[in-house]
Amino acid sequence: MNEINSPILPTPQQMTAEQTDDNPLSASAADSNSPTADSLAALMVPVGISNRHVHLSREDMDTLFGSGSSLTRLKAVKQPGQFAAEETVTLKGPKKEINHVRILGPLRSETQIEISVADSFVLGVDAPIKMSGDLADSCPIEIIGPEGRVSKPGGVIVAWRHIHIPSDMAAKYGLTDGQEVSVQIEGDRAGIMQRVMVRATETSALEIHVDVEEANAYGLKNDSLVKVVK
Repeated sequence: MNEINSPILPTPQQMTAEQTDDNPLSASAADSNSPTADSLAALMVPVGISNRHVHLSREDMDTLFGSGSSLTRLKAVKQPGQFAAEETVTLKGPKKEINHVRILGPLRSETQIEISVADSFVLGVDAPIKMSGDLADSCPIEIIGPEGRVSKPGGVIVAWRHIHIPSDMAAKYGLTDGQEVSVQIEGDRAGIMQRVMVRATETSALEIHVDVEEANAYGLKNDSLVKVVK
């Protein structure tokens, strides 16, 4: 998700890993529905750079901003129904605090905090790299708002890079929800970004979400285009 108005911290090393042999994007696959190299060449995905942000539950919203409070829409983001709110909070870790962390709406059933690896060094937490919604073994944090504070036993993650894609488009290109693919990036910092998760839903808008550190490492900007290669 796109985030705004927070400073960019220095970029630490990025995570890479191997591809599996049974990737359905392989041009040599026997299945007649599998995409060819030519069809994949047409799959260009716009970039959305995600800065640190918070998704709040109703309960935590009430504690931080007052009972019955609501988020104020500041700016829509590309994924349908989602938006950056005017409201911000402070994240307090064992070492330091990070102020003015944007909240993204709408409210969720469970509070989730997405930070960068560099942020985790500042806060003094060991945030795991996880897909959004997977909060198992996520690390604790204190969230401070204008009306109160909450100490969360978990909920802090570094978001796994991923592609949002409509289900019908995913089917066209032989992609499946939960599949890992690679993308090719051109430019002065050209390279192959591996282990990008596919998130295919009926309501998705086509976009690859990377964090600020990944964007800096590859010289990417919002709306840059990358190509799925396998």
